[in-house]
Amino acid sequence: MKKPETTLLLSLLFLFSCSCFALNNANSTTIINVWPKPRNLTWAPPYQAILIASNFTITTPTPHHNKHLSAAITRYQNLVISEHHHPLVPPDVNISKSIPPLEFLIVVVQDPDAGLVHGVDESYTLSILPSSAILTANTTWGAIRGLETFSQLVWGRPSSVAVGVRVWDSPLYAHRGITLDTSRNYYPVKDLLRTVEAMSMNKLNVFHWHLTDAQSFPLVLPSEPSLAEKGAYASHMVYTPEDVKTIVQFGLDHGVRVLPEIDAPGSWALAYPEIVTCANMFWWPASGDILAAEPGTGHLNPLNLKTYQVLKNVIRDTATLFPETFYHSGADEIIPGCWKTDPKIQKHLSDGGTLSQILEMFINNTLPFILSLNRTVVYWEDVLLDERVNVSSTILPKEHVILQTWRNGHNNTKRIVSLGYRTIVSSSDFYYLDCGHGDFVGNNSAYDRQNGDDKDNGGSWCGPFKTWQTIYNYDIAYGLNEEEAKLVLGGEVALWSEQADSTVLDARIWPRTCALAESLWSGNKDEKGVKRYAEVTDRLNEWRSRMVSRGIGAEPIQPLWCVRNPGMCNTVH
Repeated sequence: MKKPETTLLLSLLFLFSCSCFALNNANSTTIINVWPKPRNLTWAPPYQAILIASNFTITTPTPHHNKHLSAAITRYQNLVISEHHHPLVPPDVNISKSIPPLEFLIVVVQDPDAGLVHGVDESYTLSILPSSAILTANTTWGAIRGLETFSQLVWGRPSSVAVGVRVWDSPLYAHRGITLDTSRNYYPVKDLLRTVEAMSMNKLNVFHWHLTDAQSFPLVLPSEPSLAEKGAYASHMVYTPEDVKTIVQFGLDHGVRVLPEIDAPGSWALAYPEIVTCANMFWWPASGDILAAEPGTGHLNPLNLKTYQVLKNVIRDTATLFPETFYHSGADEIIPGCWKTDPKIQKHLSDGGTLSQILEMFINNTLPFILSLNRTVVYWEDVLLDERVNVSSTILPKEHVILQTWRNGHNNTKRIVSLGYRTIVSSSDFYYLDCGHGDFVGNNSAYDRQNGDDKDNGGSWCGPFKTWQTIYNYDIAYGLNEEEAKLVLGGEVALWSEQADSTVLDARIWPRTCALAESLWSGNKDEKGVKRYAEVTDRLNEWRSRMVSRGIGAEPIQPLWCVRNPGMCNTVH
């Protein structure tokens, strides 16, 4: 038998669900802060808050068997009770003493068994009334987004929550993520888990894990154990199958997909020198062709049949470890000089062949195998757009291949979608978090300058530093028509780790990635189509402060004086 209060709450839920689309953004207020900003939030006068009861619980009206939903409910119930967040600028809100404390939040999920896949429904509605609070979502993943919103509407000691609040929310883009490179420098598992946790706070949903590259191979694979045994920096700098399971399950508990990237062609020469060209050679010879885009040489050799024996074992094991339906196969920055060091490739070229034919051979020998494992393949844009080594679109089926763009900003996005491909935007001009820190190569005379001339942005190839404002204001579908824009799945910021490790991880990513999170969730414009950067700074200051109190080492964006004196740090009134 249903409890009377549950029946009442379900009735209220029905009424709210019928009216949520009529909510008017013109009545919304920024006195309370939610990040990313919801698509539609209203707070009815007289702008009250009530206390959270000491026995506050989050519950579902009907039983379910989704362990990820159960984990999220437990996590957010504990957070709401214990966080006691103190805003930098306390809200001018009347905390009602006449209304009883809020005792429960009812969570209604229509399809709790829907899997966490690309395009899954993440929408939710939230109603916080003086007598009840109701969150409804079609899926577990929408419920997790709504629980995060509810948690941000709670503050103070004793804890109070805004009432008279109604929210309808849903992301503009289905793919919102971070690329993290763990090949150039190693990150302990605890750092990856903290990153995933912070992603969930910001309603990001894809952790693109760039596991391997020319520098190291830290992933332990059952079928090819020698790759990590010989290719990792040290025996403790590896990710075991148990580590991967922990990270994948933690991601699911937080509504974050874990997308693996095994960069290939790439150097696996310590384990299999016979299948790698230009292995361990100096990257920039005094004469002749350059051998790598940066120190760390080696490409897999597509003309060696053993390459595919090893690679198929790697792909099969990776697909087993990661349930994610996207598989990232890399294939960027193929350097002609590296392949040209191999005698078989030299003969192929002398017989009139081309390097693009060699790449095509590689794709034809690997793409069908990945597809046979029920995966959608993601490549970097280079495989199609590189000026020197590329393949024809005829061997990249649009229904099975996604291209991730990182060069030439809007131009390459336009080129990809105009050919009919889906794309993930990671423009290095806007979304690369490692830029602006100089270069990492040694013995470089470029830094010996006495006149302050810095035409090369301190040696950083992709400088200058990408500020949160730069990231926030980037429109990833700029210049596209309606049909082309539909092919833009979303975007990812990227932290390449030549000059990053766990000591700087949080500050490099946060709060700049918060800017990506909001721009891809609810956009960077208000309801009139005007860029809303003018009001974002104060909200980001508050959100960054809350992230820090939750254990995320996000760097500051302004002096505290600016926060305490709103508007005084603007360029104009």
